[in-house]
Amino acid sequence: MSTPSSLIILGTSAGPSLTPGRAQTSHLLTVNGTYYVVDAGDGVARRMARAGAEVRNVGIIFLTHHHDDHTAGLGTLMSLAWDGHRSEPINVYGPPRTKELVDATVQLCSISADIRIADGGRSIPLDQMFYGHDVGVGEIYQDDNIRVYATENTHFSFHQGGAAGRFKSYSYRFETPDRVIAFTGDTGFTPAVTELAADADILVTETSSCDDRKSKMIQDGRWQAMSEVEQEGIMRQAAMGHMDLDKIGMLATQAGVKKVVLSHLTQRANSSDYEPWAEEVRKHYAGEVIVAEDLMEF
Repeated sequence: MSTPSSLIILGTSAGPSLTPGRAQTSHLLTVNGTYYVVDAGDGVARRMARAGAEVRNVGIIFLTHHHDDHTAGLGTLMSLAWDGHRSEPINVYGPPRTKELVDATVQLCSISADIRIADGGRSIPLDQMFYGHDVGVGEIYQDDNIRVYATENTHFSFHQGGAAGRFKSYSYRFETPDRVIAFTGDTGFTPAVTELAADADILVTETSSCDDRKSKMIQDGRWQAMSEVEQEGIMRQAAMGHMDLDKIGMLATQAGVKKVVLSHLTQRANSSDYEPWAEEVRKHYAGEVIVAEDLMEF
């Protein structure tokens, strides 16, 4: 007999940033006692500990893309599982270069692991436990609990020159026995993501404001440290690689989702209150809109 699925929003902060009270983007979906981690930003392991979830039980991880606010906690998460005497593999699925990322993470953690093996506390080498998988789009994963679908989104579609088409970013749809949960990941507004999220019970979205992002960079000095070319580049990325608040509401309405959870929150310059952002979304979507906090559970 299946048990209801559980979704914990582990980390809610967009990056690159350090936001007091918020870890970077990560989520824990539990279905029939099996853990599925979606993104692994900085702080994911500590948030799992706060949630009472045993890191040693993490065996399946999905990455939307390879920006470090979605991956910086991966090494700590895997290393702690290994230190906790996990003996079964951890499989990481994501866009092209996920295997490369996991292999590099294994190398990063291998010196400590070699010492601990010499200490006598462990015997299984890291590279025999951690496996990265580059996946395409469509149905990318299935087991007795879930089916997972991916679509490429537009987070990197503005790239030009030699970078054009080099990097991929995905949105995911998780179908569990009791509900459907979709994750936009970082993306601009696109029909592909709208179709992926169709009739989802929960849509977890990235949440961004170009104006707030620029104001925060001016406030903390990053803007002044940039060249004009870098300033133009970061604003192009903010405008084209992410969704405006009205577009989140439009996507949710077109997809017919039942609930929107605003996460991956870009820092605001003079406020930590995101309710005004939720109000902007509500202008275009009549369903429930919730501003996520770390460790919020659905």
